[in-house]
Amino acid sequence: MNTLPSNAAVHSPGNSRLLMGTKRAVDVLLAGGFFLLLGWAFALVWVGVLLTSGKPGIYKQPRYGRDGRVFSFYKFRTMVPDADAVLERYLRGNEAARRQWEMYQKLDRDPRITRFGAVLRKYSLDELPQFWNVLKGDMSVVGPRPCMFAQKELYGVYWSSYCAVRPGITGLWQVSGRNEISYRRRAAMDADYVATLSIRQDIAILLKTFLVVAGARGSR
Repeated sequence: MNTLPSNAAVHSPGNSRLLMGTKRAVDVLLAGGFFLLLGWAFALVWVGVLLTSGKPGIYKQPRYGRDGRVFSFYKFRTMVPDADAVLERYLRGNEAARRQWEMYQKLDRDPRITRFGAVLRKYSLDELPQFWNVLKGDMSVVGPRPCMFAQKELYGVYWSSYCAVRPGITGLWQVSGRNEISYRRRAAMDADYVATLSIRQDIAILLKTFLVVAGARGSR
């Protein structure tokens, strides 16, 4: 596993009130602007999920947030209702898929994903409900992706870096290869992001995110 850059031990973004306050103000501005300008798109996707795979339209799951606190994480539902059981059966009968899951926590061919869900994931439209998480203060627009309970141990020595900031809708991982990167490398990238935290870096990641989403690169 990669080690942190030399400035990681002394840089503490969580203690910079001006930086974190500015980051929060930008988050509220962007999330509020999304619902004001693109609320119609949110509603359209929600109806699409309901029509193609039934209720619920939005999937809720507990995730770890800043300081290790647990919050309810929202996404448009892209999977079949019994997704956990489907995944367990699939991995049990497919050794190659099991190895891929252990390394990336993602699959090239995920049997849980619905047809409409695959389209939403390709263009990251399933992430839109997280703008509500941003308004609530659970998440930031840019930051490490919210960690599931089963993934906590995969962070290893980088767990304190993950907990230093709010998790994000997008982040360094999304614009650097996304699902083509192992989870261990993803954790190290999250630590790099926290160690060099700045509004300028967030803006750069946001701009790169638009390019990645437009090209549907690395999504599955």
